[in-house]
This record gives sequence, C-alpha cells and structure tokens, in this order.
Amino acid sequence: MNAASWPVAIELLAAACIGLSGVPGYAGVPKRAGQWTATALNLVGSMLGCAGLVLHGRGSGTQPVVLGPLPIGRAVFDLDGLSALFLVPMLLISALGSLYGAGYWRAEERADGGRRLRLWWGIMTAAMMAVVLARDAIAFLFAWELMALAAFFLIATEEERDEVRRAAWIYLVATHAGTLCLIAFFALLGRAEGSSALWASSLSEASGWLPTALFALGLVGFGLKAGLVPLHVWLPGAHANAPSHVSALLSGVLLKAGVYGLVRVCGLLPGPPVWWGGTLLAIGALSGVLGIAWALAQQDLKRLLAYSSIENVGIVAIGVGLATIGRSLGRADLVVLGLGGALFHVLNHSLMKPLLFFAAGSVLHATGTGQLSALGGLGRAMPRTFALFCLGAVAICGAPPLNGFASELVLYVGLLRVAAADSAEGWVWASLAAPALATIGALAVAGFVKVAGIAFGGTPRSEAALAAHDPGRAMQAPMLALGAACVLLGLLPVAAVPLLQRAVASWDPTLPLPALDALLPLGWVSAAGLLLLATVALIGALFARRRSPGAALTWDCGYAAPTPRMQYVDASFSETLVGLFDWAIRSRRAPPELTGPFPAAARFQSEVPNAVLDRAVLPLLAAVDRRLSHLRALQRGPVHMYLLYVLLAVVTLLLVAP
Repeated sequence: MNAASWPVAIELLAAACIGLSGVPGYAGVPKRAGQWTATALNLVGSMLGCAGLVLHGRGSGTQPVVLGPLPIGRAVFDLDGLSALFLVPMLLISALGSLYGAGYWRAEERADGGRRLRLWWGIMTAAMMAVVLARDAIAFLFAWELMALAAFFLIATEEERDEVRRAAWIYLVATHAGTLCLIAFFALLGRAEGSSALWASSLSEASGWLPTALFALGLVGFGLKAGLVPLHVWLPGAHANAPSHVSALLSGVLLKAGVYGLVRVCGLLPGPPVWWGGTLLAIGALSGVLGIAWALAQQDLKRLLAYSSIENVGIVAIGVGLATIGRSLGRADLVVLGLGGALFHVLNHSLMKPLLFFAAGSVLHATGTGQLSALGGLGRAMPRTFALFCLGAVAICGAPPLNGFASELVLYVGLLRVAAADSAEGWVWASLAAPALATIGALAVAGFVKVAGIAFGGTPRSEAALAAHDPGRAMQAPMLALGAACVLLGLLPVAAVPLLQRAVASWDPTLPLPALDALLPLGWVSAAGLLLLATVALIGALFARRRSPGAALTWDCGYAAPTPRMQYVDASFSETLVGLFDWAIRSRRAPPELTGPFPAAARFQSEVPNAVLDRAVLPLLAAVDRRLSHLRALQRGPVHMYLLYVLLAVVTLLLVAP
C-alpha cells in the first residue's frame, strides 16, 4: 500500500473501530463498563477518522483501496472531497451521540435495550461511512442495506411500544422500496458504463431514455432516504419514536446519505437538462414549505423537530437543483453557490438538528413527556437546556449571526444570480424557489417561537414540568460542543470554505470553478455577525442592570390568581398560520359541545396525521390488497401446481434472456 492510499485505509480502520464499538457490551462486558467501552471506541474511531480527513486535505489526491476477494466480490473504496465532507458529520455526531447516550440511556436502567442500541449504533455509523467511500455498486448496495437494517433496529429500540413497532416497520418498507429503485439504478448505470465502478466518470455518451431513467430512479431511491416530500412517509414516526440521540443521528446524518446519493446522481451527465435542476428546485421548495407547515401544527416536541428535518432537506435540495441548473447553463458561479450553499447547509444542519434533538431528549429525560401542552416553565427549571435550545432554534431559523444564516445567504445569492441570468428557464425556476426559501424562514421562526413560548415559557402545566431540572454533564457536554460549533461557523464561515471548495471541485472537475469566498465575501458576514453579537450583548447587559429583583405578572387579564390553564396552548398559539395550510395539514378536530348556561366539563381534542402516509399511501395499499386478495387461490393448490409455476417461470426467463 502506497502513501496515497493511507487516508482511505485510515477511514476504513476508523469505520471498523466504530462498527465494533458495541460488540464488547453485547458479548458480556458488564453493563456500565460495556457502555463506556462503546463510547470510548466511538471517540477513538472518530478521532482516527478526523486524522484521515486531515491527511487527505493536505495531500494532492488518493488512490483506492481494494478489499477482496470477499463474499460480495471485490470491494473498492476511495476518498474525494465530496466523500470527505459527508464523513465530517458522521464522525462528529456518532461520537457526541454516544457520549450523550451514556447519560440519557444509562446501562443500569436499560440493560438489554441499551446493549442492542450500542451494537447497532456502531454498525450504522460504519455502514454510512462505507456508503460514501464505496466506489463499486456491489459494495455500495451492501453498505446501504446494512445501514438500513441498523437504522431499523435503532428505531425499534423500545419495541414493547406499539407506536415504535409501527414506525420501525414503516421505515423498513419505505427503505426497501428505495433500495429496489437503487438496484435498478445501478443495473442501468452498469449497463451504460460497462462495469460496476461508481462515480469515476460521467456518462458523456449516454443518450435517449437512459439519462432520464437514471435520474428518476436515483431521485426516488435516494429521495426516500433523504425524506423529500412526498417520499417522507417514514420520517416523522421514526424520528419521534426513536430514542432522542438516535433521532439526532437519523436527522443529522442518515438523511444526508440520501442527499449524498442525489448529489452524485446530478453529477453523472456533463450537461444535464435544465429540467433536472428545476425538478429538484420545485421538490425542494415544496418539501421546505410543507415540512415547516406540518411542523408548526405538531403537538409533540420531537415530531415537530422531525418535520423540521424535512424542511431543511428541502433547502439542501434547492441548492443541489441550483447547482444542476448551473451545469446545464455552463455557469460555474451557480455551481459553486448552489452546491456550496447546499453542502454548507448539510454541515450546518448536522450541527443544529442534533443540538435540538439533544435538548428535546433532556426535556423528555426530565419530564417524561414531549407533549407541549404538558410542559411550560422549563426556562427557569432547565436554564442551560433552554439557552442551548434557543441557540439551536435561532441557527435553524437562518437568523444571524449563527451558521444557518451563512449557508442560506449563499443560496439566496445563487438564486438571485439565476434570476438575473439570460436563460428564461433559469429565471422561472429561481423566481419560484427564492420566495419559497423566504417563506420557509418565516414559518420556521413561528414554529420555534411556539416551542420556546409553550414549553419553556409561562408556568408549569404539570407536576413533571414543575420538578424538571437540567441533565448531567454527559448530556450537557455534547450540547455545548454543538452550540459552540454553531456559533463558530456563524461568525467564521470562511473556516468551512476549503472543505466546501474541495467538495464542489470533485463533483464537477470539468468546469474552471471560482472560489466561493470570491463570489460572496464571507469576511463581511463575519464582521456583521460580530457587530450584531456585540450589540445584542450590550442591550442584554443594559436590561440586566435595570431589571428589578423578584418576579411579577405583567398582565393578568383581570384575574387575581391566574392558573396554568389560562395560558395559551400549542394549538391556539399557531392556529392562524396552521389554518393557511389546512389543505395540506388536514388536522382532525373534535371540538367540545357546550350547551346550556352551565355546560358540563369538556375537552377540545385535535390530531395531526401524517398527511401523505395516512391519507394517501395506506389507503392505496389497502385498496391494492383488496384487489389482489382474489389471487390468493393460486397459493392454495396442490404441489404439482407449484411445480408448474416454477416451470413457467424458468421458460419465461429463457425466452426473455439476451
């Protein structure tokens, strides 16, 4: 093995270290020792992987590592700028989530479930790393399927609960539907390239229906994993019912495996049709707007964060669509701004959303519930969690001076450049995407103000909320690290430019690409962010000096002793905005019947279903099941009928085989 192969070999070694992290505890190492052994191996593997990325960044290129012969054949792995960028959140969130789990999912309290969780946690992280390193179709599909199965077992950790089992099975069905599309995708790709090699060369000679078929299959197969609308059917239930640090890994990392595939698909053709990028822009805008609208209507904290993940994947898809349009028009600036903004948001979302899920886990750990109507007053009871949640919320809303603002600013600049371009097609797509991006930001602010006001503001609505407290150090440390990273990338976005530049260059080596900071002077973003931060700190200090000791009600509506029941609840707080999207949300409501001058006690009840799953997919599958039930008679015949079926299948294959 020569020196150019060392970065790839180190990443494979890191994946093996993380993948085996849960084995000691599952093999019989005592409970607490097994948990900390898994955490230590995760941390060591992540540091080893980071060392490999540093070595790759300092070199001029790598050579692939070939493992084989294996039961699946030869497995080829390599590392380029795009793979390196996606490895960063995998290594970071796996290590921080493992540390968080040591406090959140203590081995003494959850022995069997904890052992299984740590085993599949390591396997899933290693499989995701193999997905972005794989350079042949067989190795990619093997790693992809292992990743899917590991995620299934992680989602089903609390399998004794009915809703958990349902969410896990829905995920498994959805991910295997996507895998079927990917098998067809790689079969067509292999037919076009004449080998099973991946991402090495573009399909410069492909024509006819093949490019369109590849794009459609890749969009569905990878879009299902990414959670794009309307392919997101598995996502809300899986994120809401998994343990909170698993939800952080699913949202912060697993969804990005689908994004990685979409980026690779859009790089197959040197000059893709404009409608490829336009389709991604439209789907991204739809996912972003509907995702945050659905989030705004949720009554459960983790389910709200799950729908917010759909919104952010939509923002990433807008950037990938913009870059694809840039390749269609031969505009290198649009490629850099579109893909650079998308990948920057991938990095930022992998920091912001795990921070929010960790904070939600702290709330669940302290109160035992994520229902917003049962919370309240947590800002005083859990001040550190409240501060870190607010930091993540400001970042994910795209507000300055945090990192979400920097990545969305790059996308805004790219969309404005498309609108000013000569191509009429590009102008039309950008005119749809830019207002959608602004709408997403406004709705996100409303959604997270709702959470901050209902869950952390006001007075406690339950005994559990009254007794809440901040978690221990093992849970606080990962949140502090992610919060610091959000501030750092917000104030110094130039720190991410070298990583982004290498990733964009590896995606399209045919275009002479300008530097990202030359198209958008990010130094000014840093200066403006520091000025804004100083202004906010000064105003906060002035208010702190003028604040009188003690607490008093500012407005009591004429009541001498207001109670928690008189506060706004989550449904009433967001009712006006939710009503604007009722055509998509389709909430179920059961208002109380109040009759007579002294009506009996009654409750208002509302439920927000998974609109696509419950109102479209499941009814369609039920109708298909009823139609196909007539064919069950074919499975109840004598043995010789089954032999006849086998004979007919063999004859058919012989007739259609080339």
